[in-house]
Amino acid sequence: MFSKIAFLGMGLMGDPMARRLLAAGLPVTVWNRTVSKAEALAEAGATVAPLLADAVREADVVITMLEAGPVVGAVIDAALPALRSGTLWIDMSSTRQAEAQDFHARLAAAGCRFVDAPVSGGVGGAQAGTLAIMAGGGEDDIEGARPVFEAMGRLTRVGPAGAGQVAKLCNQLIVGGTINIVAEALLLAQAAGADPASVRAAIRGGFAESKVLDVHGQRMLERNWLPGGQVTTQLKDMHNILAAAAAAGVALPVTSLVTERYESIRDVYPQADHAAALLALERLNPGQRVGDAPDRLPE
Repeated sequence: MFSKIAFLGMGLMGDPMARRLLAAGLPVTVWNRTVSKAEALAEAGATVAPLLADAVREADVVITMLEAGPVVGAVIDAALPALRSGTLWIDMSSTRQAEAQDFHARLAAAGCRFVDAPVSGGVGGAQAGTLAIMAGGGEDDIEGARPVFEAMGRLTRVGPAGAGQVAKLCNQLIVGGTINIVAEALLLAQAAGADPASVRAAIRGGFAESKVLDVHGQRMLERNWLPGGQVTTQLKDMHNILAAAAAAGVALPVTSLVTERYESIRDVYPQADHAAALLALERLNPGQRVGDAPDRLPE
């Protein structure tokens, strides 16, 4: 069905996502600016292309998983001369809605197709092939690529091009806000004399239960800040959420506060997991700390 899938971007998420495609038996060519990161997938069966043009040439599908919209745009511009007419470009990065719509227009002008399909689930979901995939674009284009998407996770079409990014921003709004609320709950439990681990166990199964309480609540108790999703990535998403809100003419006061919390640790813990919102809260409350485990931080 597919003769060549080009996967561009072998970062924390791109590497395991490309491996899921290879495990599904799909023909994958990988490219990364740092070639050694792409070469690491050769043993899994990937074809490694040192040059971007070679990676995308004759590809049926091109997938990008890159750090931000401007990087995606630069890669699209560099790749356009080598793309064949009809190529489907799937951007799985997290960008602004307006950027995704611009990518769609640029590729359509070159006779190519575009789907924005950001994901949620973190590195663990990428490794397990259980990502939530929010796709914006033509229904036929999305359905035609269903085997590609389903090798990586659960696909939902949420609207036209750009809608995938709106869905991802809604997801990140909830994730970022909930992480901060869980941090506040655990710090309050500690400061008020309760055992935070026992409080977390007590409220699980009630209305406060969530994936964030489960995964990131445990991270906070263990003080494990080794990254799944990073502070810098979460902050980028928070800024994109506020930009989308401004464009839509709505005020999001809680999101503004959550953005400020992440801003406060951007320069101190940029590569830490976004559960490090607890560290931002502890900085507001000198002398208060959840648990007595040592902090595990990325080098």
